Amino acid sequence: MPDVPTPTSKSQTFFRRAFSTVLLWGVVALAFGSMKPWAHLALIGLLALWAMAEFCHLTQRSGIAVHRFWALLLSVSYGCGVSYFLLSGKPVPAELDLALVFLLVAGTMILQLCRPIDGTKSVLAVTSTMLGVLWLTWMFYFTARLDFAPNFDGSMPGAFVLLWCLAVTKFTDMGAYLTGSLIGKHKMIPHISPAKTWEGFAGALLFALLVGAGLYALLPQQLAIFPSWLHVIVLSQIVALLAVVGDLAESLWKRALAVKDSGHALPGIGGAMDLIDSLCFTAPAVYLYVVLFL
Repeated sequence: MPDVPTPTSKSQTFFRRAFSTVLLWGVVALAFGSMKPWAHLALIGLLALWAMAEFCHLTQRSGIAVHRFWALLLSVSYGCGVSYFLLSGKPVPAELDLALVFLLVAGTMILQLCRPIDGTKSVLAVTSTMLGVLWLTWMFYFTARLDFAPNFDGSMPGAFVLLWCLAVTKFTDMGAYLTGSLIGKHKMIPHISPAKTWEGFAGALLFALLVGAGLYALLPQQLAIFPSWLHVIVLSQIVALLAVVGDLAESLWKRALAVKDSGHALPGIGGAMDLIDSLCFTAPAVYLYVVLFL
């Protein structure tokens, strides 16, 4: 008889998650501390490609076809295009985004035309490929845009804003996890994520506010792009809301595919998708806020 896996206790999960979190922050600190544009872009590109590979693998394993090679090729190509413009001291042109959308739609349709029709599976193969690229490549690469905003002169004037976004996003997740584990009673969306509670959601908002305001107080010069406390407070709450939405969006996808974690490389966290799910929603929002309102 196959071995029955031993259930993981809350304390084990906490310590594993804490270990992975410390390790990941160490990697971020090395890349960030170097202040090398290529190091930042390399880390972002690695995470985007890793998450895209997980998405394709789990989708195919669940019986849904996906144009894996095409999705990965587009992810790498778009990442190289974004990196080229940013390292050259230029903003990413809208034409690059238009090219991604055109190639994604047209190319995926052409590839599907070469396969026999298999009912709704044919449609799912097209839509799943599009979803993966737009979600885990296009949305996530707003982290790179934010890193180089608002000047786009080849330097990284937005590096500390990106760090602020990353910290607020991840402490939102941590606040929701800790508060929900300690006092969570009222389920938030049980049909998607049974562990999410309204108490955890309140903790997420609180932690986001504390971290966002705390970093602004500690690094006033580096975060001088925020002209007042009002912007910090408003944006920290926007980030918290979208971080929760991003986490729930991946939970919806995983539950539909009957998957617990996107991978096992990060004990207590999962895989790359589990790591960047919230950032895919928060980084675009912070970038747009900086460009449009600051």
